[in-house]
Amino acid sequence: MDHAKQKQSEKPPAYSTDSVNGHVEERAPVLKSPNRTGGPQVVPGEETRSHTSAVMESWKEERTRSIEDNEMNLPGIAAAYTSILSGLGEDPLRQGLLKTPRRAATAMQFFTKGYQEKISDVLNNAIFDEDHDEMVIVKDIDMFSMCEHHLVPFIGKVHIGYLPNKRVVGLSKLARIVEIYSRRLQVQERLTKQIAVAITESLQPSGVGVVIEASHMCMVMRGVQKMNSKTVTSTMLGVFREDPKTREEFLKLIKN
Repeated sequence: MDHAKQKQSEKPPAYSTDSVNGHVEERAPVLKSPNRTGGPQVVPGEETRSHTSAVMESWKEERTRSIEDNEMNLPGIAAAYTSILSGLGEDPLRQGLLKTPRRAATAMQFFTKGYQEKISDVLNNAIFDEDHDEMVIVKDIDMFSMCEHHLVPFIGKVHIGYLPNKRVVGLSKLARIVEIYSRRLQVQERLTKQIAVAITESLQPSGVGVVIEASHMCMVMRGVQKMNSKTVTSTMLGVFREDPKTREEFLKLIKN
């Protein structure tokens, strides 16, 4: 067989992608040293462990926007809002709208300020060695985010619980983690998981539970227009996922 044809007929290995905390990761089989038959040996379970470790570490390096970017991009965003006002049939030059494009651009940068913050900066010097292994819960954390599908808000409460493994974090830092991930264009399902993953990787606790209850303006102000609807999402990791009693205790405590 012609070598060129042979190379064309060879298919590259299949890869899959996963996204956690905004990072898309390629996942490929993890190979160990060749076995005695000369072929590569895929170790069951190691592919998942290696991939999870790589994805989990990614939270430390997040920052896609800087304060300098805000200043540089503000005129362009304001110009876009001017076009939107014209497209809606308004006159951007009338008195009430003269400064609206710049105000709206500044507001949108604030609504999405989580892109210019890193979890590692927030948690710096706030993780402590402590011989405590009972559940820690911070509930009813106010949350404001922007639906990435319609660019309208969803608003609600976040409840966080974790089971320490000789390390604890300053309680206010849990609220700061919520703030960083909620102040981005989001879907509630991803937001819930990002918070849980960040806490898991920073503290290495025995388990983490995160529950979010939110009202979405895309369901209230448009579409089905259901005023009293709420969306509830949860992510359970470690013993919160594996042990029904631990999970039940957490869910009971956040409701009381």
